[in-house]
Amino acid sequence: MVVTKESGAVNGSRKTSPQDIADALRDRIRTGTLKAGDRLPTQAQIAQEFGVERGTVRQALLSLQRDGLLNHISRGSPPRVAAEAAAPSAGPAGQPEPQPSMVALQPRLMEAFRQQHVRIDAVSYTAETLMNAVTEPIRQIHQGRLCPESIAVRILLPSSAISLAFPVPVEAEDERDRVRLQQRWLSQRNAQGQVLRHNLTSLRQSHDIDVRVTFRALPLTTPVKLYLLNKCEALLAYYTLESMEVPLDGDGGESVRAYDAGGLTTTLFPFLHGDSSRDSGFVQESQRWFDALWETITTDLTLS
Repeated sequence: MVVTKESGAVNGSRKTSPQDIADALRDRIRTGTLKAGDRLPTQAQIAQEFGVERGTVRQALLSLQRDGLLNHISRGSPPRVAAEAAAPSAGPAGQPEPQPSMVALQPRLMEAFRQQHVRIDAVSYTAETLMNAVTEPIRQIHQGRLCPESIAVRILLPSSAISLAFPVPVEAEDERDRVRLQQRWLSQRNAQGQVLRHNLTSLRQSHDIDVRVTFRALPLTTPVKLYLLNKCEALLAYYTLESMEVPLDGDGGESVRAYDAGGLTTTLFPFLHGDSSRDSGFVQESQRWFDALWETITTDLTLS
């Protein structure tokens, strides 16, 4: 069974977090339990279901709104599920068209996992998109539909030792909120990375697959996300900052207006080796860029 973030982040007993609720609702949207245009239950009903305060529910809903899964959230009627993303399409040469990250990455990972030896290199702000997208290939492995012999994953994430370029409060002088936003990011970075690593490395015991998952820390806030698949495909997206309500930790429903980027909805631009000299060159240079970062200015990263 693939471990979810709810169970993967637990160390003994703990309170249900906004992330737990967001993940549960996200799964309902993905599986069609909640369809495009459906109204969610009221915040009071969701709070009763999960045994939390309404402030915790509001933080979860704001997270889903930032990811493009819910429409505008107000204190009146419950929000509706946003219109479904268009199915991935292909260009004239069969190359996938640019799509939001959560739409684009999963089918490309499925193709990558059909190979005997899988290699994934990633540079991103957190491991959230990769953690979510890899669940389907892992499920297919458990069902016997995919059977790679080895999986090697290398991930570059911002270091906790730096002052993040984003998210930052719109009111730049608010140092207390800036620190709280960075602490929130650090918690998410660590929890998502731990779950990703656990879900992949568990395949060693269950399917005797040689799995290696390694993290290193960047001394900067990356303005882009990049996925390199089997040295033959690159998917690139830009983190575009917007002013938005970002929930802070705790059950009080507190949030702060900040400049941030929604990683799940950023548009991924695909480049396939062999499609053209331009695409092949981009894939090769992207791999060269990643390898140089990995081997020079980055440091060991321990997720705690």
